Amino acid sequence: MLALALLVVAYLCGSIPTGVLLSRRRGVDPRDIGSGNIGATNVARAAGPAAGLLTLAGDTLKGLLPVLIAGALGLSSTTIALVGLAAFLGHLYSCFLGFDGGKGVATTLGVLIGLAPSCAALLAAAFVLTIALARYVSLASLLAAALTAPLLLALGYPAATVLVGLVMSALVTLRHRDNIRRLRFGTEPRIGVARPSEADSGLA
Repeated sequence: MLALALLVVAYLCGSIPTGVLLSRRRGVDPRDIGSGNIGATNVARAAGPAAGLLTLAGDTLKGLLPVLIAGALGLSSTTIALVGLAAFLGHLYSCFLGFDGGKGVATTLGVLIGLAPSCAALLAAAFVLTIALARYVSLASLLAAALTAPLLLALGYPAATVLVGLVMSALVTLRHRDNIRRLRFGTEPRIGVARPSEADSGLA
C-alpha cells in the first residue's frame, strides 16, 4: 500500500508544470511560443533566462525528490526505480495539462541522480560537452538518452534501474522526433546562433 501511494504521489509531483507556472508569472505561456515545449530551453525563450534556470531546477527536483523519499523509506530498488519512472511519466503526461507535457530531459536527470548518481554525472558531462562543441541542446539530449542504458548496464546498476533508464531514454527520444527532423534538415536552432528559416532549408 505504501509503495502504491508513493507511485501516485510521484506521478502527481512529476505532473506539476513548472515551466508553465513560472512563465505565467511573466504573463506568457511557453506552449504558445517557440517550440511550444514546457521545458527549460523554451521557457527561457518565452519568459527569460531566470525562468529557464528555475524550470531546469524544478523539473530536475520533480524526478529526484520522489526517488530520495522512496529510498529513505527503505523500499526495494525495484520499487524505487518505478517511483522514479512514475515521476518521469507525470512530467511527460501531466494530469494538469490534459495528459500532455514536456520532453523529460531534466526530469530524467533528477531520477538518475537519485537512482544512479555516477551515471547521472557522466551523462551531464556528455551533455555539457556536446552543447559546447555543437551548440545544439536537442543533440545533447538525444546523445544523453542514447548513452543512458549502456552506461547503467556498464556501471552495474540493478536490472530494474537499467530497464527504467531504457524506457525513459526511448520516450525522451520519441519526444524529440521533431528536433530530429530539424537536425536532419538544418533548421534546428543552435545556442547563440540565429535560427535558419524553413525556406533556407527547402522545408517551406
